[in-house]
Amino acid sequence: MDTHLEELRQSFRNGRTRSLEWRKKQLISLIHFIQDKENAIFEALFQDLGKHPVEIYRDEVGIVLKSATNALSCLHKWIAPKKKYVPLLFFPAKGEVLPEPYGLVLIISSWNFPLSLALDPLIGAISAGNTAVLKPSEYAPACSSLLAATLPLYLDDKAIKVVEGGADISEQLLQQKWDKIFFTGSPSVAKIVMSEAAKHLTPVTLELGGKCPAIFDYSSVHSNMKVAAKRIVGGKWGPCSGQACIGIDYLLVEDKFASELIESLKRVLKKFYGENSRNSTSIARIVNEKHVERISDMLNDPKVAGCIVHGGLIDKQKRFIEPTILLNPPIDANIMTEEIFGPVLPIITLDKIEESIEFINARPKPLAIYAFTEDETLKKRIISETSSGSVTFNDTMVQFVCDSLPFGGVGQSGFGSYHGKYSFDAFSHDKAVLQRSFLIELEPRYPPWNDFKLKFIRLAYRFDYFRLVLLLLGLKK
Repeated sequence: MDTHLEELRQSFRNGRTRSLEWRKKQLISLIHFIQDKENAIFEALFQDLGKHPVEIYRDEVGIVLKSATNALSCLHKWIAPKKKYVPLLFFPAKGEVLPEPYGLVLIISSWNFPLSLALDPLIGAISAGNTAVLKPSEYAPACSSLLAATLPLYLDDKAIKVVEGGADISEQLLQQKWDKIFFTGSPSVAKIVMSEAAKHLTPVTLELGGKCPAIFDYSSVHSNMKVAAKRIVGGKWGPCSGQACIGIDYLLVEDKFASELIESLKRVLKKFYGENSRNSTSIARIVNEKHVERISDMLNDPKVAGCIVHGGLIDKQKRFIEPTILLNPPIDANIMTEEIFGPVLPIITLDKIEESIEFINARPKPLAIYAFTEDETLKKRIISETSSGSVTFNDTMVQFVCDSLPFGGVGQSGFGSYHGKYSFDAFSHDKAVLQRSFLIELEPRYPPWNDFKLKFIRLAYRFDYFRLVLLLLGLKK
């Protein structure tokens, strides 16, 4: 491992990754990898998670292609120095901000979207001009093997390497000195990542999860119940059978409207996955037996089992859990205190939908808040009175594929963001560059100090106020 890392560091030191041409070549090669290996990707994701090719293209292949293509078209703008205003105090001078790569970066990806959560950050690292080590999740072995075996055939092996292995390999990697670490996973592992990174003062980006709530304001959206129900079902069970960090974790609705909402959700589930969802090829499987057991234990809690109003079937051999709806499980049950990460949707009823804000604020900050409402007052309150990585109104998950918006968490749901230009920023340091001239030199700059020089300094710091007056008078553009 030490030999490989030294090779990567040397590649960065000699400037191998800094040119625009190198970055574009790697992005083009990554696109070719996705296109050439599409069938192999479909097969690997089916082996690991039972995903259908349509789901794979939507959530994995398409996202990577879109991200790489967008980076290719925007890269020349992203790497260009940005001129900045320099106060008159510094005249004559000019300033700019120059994005520079961190150096050698480590990317540790997750198993639920083992292609996109590995390659999307890598696109940001390449675009910024870094060398990188990619550590895929061992919980998705087929995808990990595919990336390790074929990605080096497309990308520059002297600058980008894939390292496979379990927790022991991750531990070895974290003990090394990195210039940036990008981690996607659980808060418990993120604490270990941060602890190891702190030993070298390494900056980190943590993409975690949390219990993402959905608020359903029936009074303002009941005329669009069918559409809303489809979007809720799509956002809960569509991506990886609920094994998604930004999937809906629980739903808040007023008590008097709960039964109608549940019936609408049942109709959509039947339409999407049939009478017997166990035979459906449109819903992914749970990643492994350990996670099947974890979710099964949540549902088998005597206080929770009686709250099941739909589904509940578990086939451990096939790693299948039926789409399940709960009504008012105990708030202190594991299913309401831990991230579910599975095809189970608890519905919590309230007297008034406005109480949802207090309910959400009483819990750790989520990665996303979804709210189905046309009430502008409620929208403003959700935005101003809650804290989350993102807020999406009247839909679910779509913020993830919008490259013009940052994707990331806050508090326990993580920190730092990526996607589009934000991916480039995540792997770049904004270096401030100030260039001055020898043309003008004023004596009061140097000691010995006296009252006149104090007055001069005070006046100098007011130069920007003079500039503001000129702007207001229209004398200066």
